[in-house]
Amino acid sequence: MSTAARSIQPKVVWVAALGGFVTLLSPALIEHLQKWESGKSRALVVYEDKLAGNIPTVCNGLTRHVTKTPIVVGERWTEARCIAEEAAAIERVQRALLPCFKRLPPPSVLDMASSHAWNLGAPATCGSGAMQAWNRGEWERGCQRISRGDDGRLVWSFTSHIEPRTGQKVYTFRQGLANRRGDETGKCAGGLL
Repeated sequence: MSTAARSIQPKVVWVAALGGFVTLLSPALIEHLQKWESGKSRALVVYEDKLAGNIPTVCNGLTRHVTKTPIVVGERWTEARCIAEEAAAIERVQRALLPCFKRLPPPSVLDMASSHAWNLGAPATCGSGAMQAWNRGEWERGCQRISRGDDGRLVWSFTSHIEPRTGQKVYTFRQGLANRRGDETGKCAGGLL
């Protein structure tokens, strides 16, 4: 287990509407986020994430979309600050996701739905085809839909921007996003065995 995963303490939460317990902030999720957000070590200096439209980013992918703490390009953060902010932000994302589940999700499903929401936002994950499948109890199909549609096409692997000359939204395939979605699918389904 990585230092990051040991530093953030999991929380077992009773989910009354779903009639059971879930674990927020699991070590598997923390390690997964570190792998895909910053690699071997957290980014301790705030940078502009080019793939995300130059959004100021720090630690393991902390942005204004997951934390209310101001993130200023060039500012230096400490490991301790990253750990505290990441734990609070991940818990916030997971608590936003839980009401979207109509069934108590297996741990691997909650973890990878959380990764998806960390990267794309809880509303996108809640409105996804994956969530529709999970809410029917089709856990494996939902896991597959994190990375591929039912027709086999890649999904959630594109960035977008508005083309200034036409005003049209343009999508660009990103292999790194496809790789992340594939890893999420594998870990999501792998935990169902």
